[in-house]
Amino acid sequence: MWNTTLCYIEREGQYLMLHRVKKENDVNQDKWVGIGGKFEDKESPEECLVREVREETGLTLTDYAYRGLVTFVSDRWETEYMHLFTGHTQQDPCVVCDEGDLEWVDQDKVKDLPIWTGDKIFLDLLAREVPFFYLKLSYEGDTLVQAVLNGKELSTEI
Repeated sequence: MWNTTLCYIEREGQYLMLHRVKKENDVNQDKWVGIGGKFEDKESPEECLVREVREETGLTLTDYAYRGLVTFVSDRWETEYMHLFTGHTQQDPCVVCDEGDLEWVDQDKVKDLPIWTGDKIFLDLLAREVPFFYLKLSYEGDTLVQAVLNGKELSTEI
C-alpha cells in the first residue's frame, strides 16, 4: 500500500490538469489527473503536496486546503491512500512535466475528459464545497464497482 497526494490547482474557474501521456506502464496512461504523486520517506501529506507541485509544474504552492482522504482498492494494484487538496495560483507552470502535458481546463469541462469514474465523484464533492470527506473507491480493472462516502454506499452509475 502507498500514500499519494493529488491537488486540483484552481485559477479563474479552471483547474491545472495533467494529461498522462509520457510515462511507460502508467496506470493513468492517457487519463487527465490533478497534480501530485507518491510520498517520500518521512514526508507529511503537505510536504509531499508542495514538493510534487513544484516538481511537476515549477509552481510554489502556498495557498492550499486539505479536502479529503480517498482510498483506492483494486484487483490489479496495491491499495492507495490519496490525500486530496485544492490550491490556488495566478501563475502558469514554468517547467515541462516529464509525466505528461499540463493544461488549464475549465472546471465544468473536466468531467468530459478521459478521467477515472471515481474522480468524477470527488470532483463533484470539491465543486459542492463538501467539508473534509472520506471516500473509498473500489475498482475491478478500469471499472468502478463500489464507492463509499463517509461510510455510506453511493451509486457507481455516473
